[in-house]
Amino acid sequence: MASYVYILKCSDGSLYTGYTVDLDKRLKTHKAGKASKYTATRLPVEMVFSEKCLDKSDALKKEYFIKTLTRDNKLKLINKKKSLQDLYEAYLIKKSKK
Repeated sequence: MASYVYILKCSDGSLYTGYTVDLDKRLKTHKAGKASKYTATRLPVEMVFSEKCLDKSDALKKEYFIKTLTRDNKLKLINKKKSLQDLYEAYLIKKSKK
């Protein structure tokens, strides 16, 4: 079953990252204030990024990785100035030099 990783932009400008198997249903749940305490207090929300993943495990790994990114890199990802793969490869290179 396909899974997705996504980023929402909240009304206060903050970014929320999550994963799901159904993007439309998850966005509706967020917009209804029922998906997470974080987004429920920052409505309305807008989906600004999503990527299809191989499976749930892949989606969870990508969700964790996105959460480690700086806000600047998240914005580059959202604005398609960097791909998730490019950012991940740079992370692996940096990590291997330590």
